[in-house]
Amino acid sequence: MEAILSAAREVAIDAVKQAGQLAKQYFDQEKEIVEKDEFGDLVTIVDHKAEAIILQAILSRFPDHQIRSEETGWTGDEGDWLWLVDPLDGTNNYAIGLPVYGVSVTLIYRKEPVLGVVYESHLDNLYVAEKGNGATCNGVPLSMRKGSTLRKMTAGWIQGHQVQKESGAMALKHRLDQSFKRVLRLWAPSIQWCMLARGDLDGMVLYNSEGDDLYAGLLMAREAGAVILDFQGEPFEGMSPEPYIIACHPEHAEAFVEIVRQGVAEG
Repeated sequence: MEAILSAAREVAIDAVKQAGQLAKQYFDQEKEIVEKDEFGDLVTIVDHKAEAIILQAILSRFPDHQIRSEETGWTGDEGDWLWLVDPLDGTNNYAIGLPVYGVSVTLIYRKEPVLGVVYESHLDNLYVAEKGNGATCNGVPLSMRKGSTLRKMTAGWIQGHQVQKESGAMALKHRLDQSFKRVLRLWAPSIQWCMLARGDLDGMVLYNSEGDDLYAGLLMAREAGAVILDFQGEPFEGMSPEPYIIACHPEHAEAFVEIVRQGVAEG
C-alpha cells in the first residue's frame, strides 16, 4: 500500500499542477461557457481539458483503479481503490472572472480517503493531505486554529447544488449568521476546506453536498487537527451520498453541534 500511495501522490501532484496551470492560462480567454443543469451550474472548455489531463495521468499509471470525475462520471470497475476528480472546482467563480477556484484529486481506499491533493493555481498553492501523515501547503505543515469566542469566529458554509432555497438549509444558515461574526460561502469547496486547514476559518458546516471535491477537503481538515462530525455530533467516517457535516477545532465541537441543532430545529 505504501508503494501505491507514494506513486499516487506523485501522479496526483503532477496532474493537478498541469490542470491548474491550464486553467490559469485560460482565465482571461474565451472559456466557452454553457449551463449543464437546471440549477444554472456552469461548465467550461477548461473543465473538460483539465479533466482529460488528470484522467490520462491516472489511467496511465493505475489502469485498474476506478475513477469518478466531475464531468465524465464513472470509469473502470469497482475495487479497493477509487479516484475522485474535480478538474475545476469553482467553475461558477472562474466563469465570471473571480480567481477563486482549484483542482481537486482524492484517492479513496475501501471507502476511506487516504490522499487528497488540491492546487490553487492562481496563487500557486499546493495542498497535500495523507491519512496519518498530516496536511501541508507548499510543504509547510497546516494546523487548525483554536479561535476565540463564537462571536469573533468566521465559519464556512457549503451546500449542495440541489439544496437551493430549501427551508431547512436557509434556517440553519440564518442561525449561523446570528451566531458567528461572519459566514463565508466561496462556491469553491476545496479551497474553503484548505482555508479551514490552514487556520483562516474557524469551522465549517456542510449541508447535503457530496461531490468529487468533498473528501480531499475532509482529509485536509482532519489531518490539520479538525474534528469531523455529523449533525448529531457523532464522528463522520467513510463516505455518504447525503452528508451533513460539522468540522471545527475539537474544543469548539460542542458549541458548533448545539448551534447546528438549533438551526435544524428552527427549519
